[in-house]
Amino acid sequence: MGPDGQQIGIVPIQEALQRAQELDLDLVEVAPQANPPVCRIMDYGKYKYERDIRQKEARKKQARVEVKEIKFRPKIDPHDYETKKGHVERFLRAGARVKVTIMFRGREMAHTELGRRILDRLVEDLQGLAVVEAEPKQDGRNMVMVIAPSKKQPARAAQA
Repeated sequence: MGPDGQQIGIVPIQEALQRAQELDLDLVEVAPQANPPVCRIMDYGKYKYERDIRQKEARKKQARVEVKEIKFRPKIDPHDYETKKGHVERFLRAGARVKVTIMFRGREMAHTELGRRILDRLVEDLQGLAVVEAEPKQDGRNMVMVIAPSKKQPARAAQA
């Protein structure tokens, strides 16, 4: 293929290289698996530059999903729980996922059901605002759960 996209046809490699050199361009193999292989005469440096620009633009338009983390303890005070729940609500309203971690120390490991109860209570309190993305699971001395904003939440905000 020529520099302007028209088909030249089947030519020996030496002749193709000579044509590319005459035009001060590069001979690039675009389909090596084809029979015979397909090559194109182009400015490869310019092609790489334009490809990088397109990829950069695509990355700009990509939505970044942020994951925030909040940590609880099994024997959390009711007021502290409410405060942390407020933080989780704020993160969810901003559109971020939230990784909720319950940290166990020492003998608290014998009562992991207390941590599970806190996570269940949090999910119940955030009903309608969040959905559980990853169920609570024990990870060493921590119990981890991931919640994400529910899809219905933005529509409800528009109505209000």
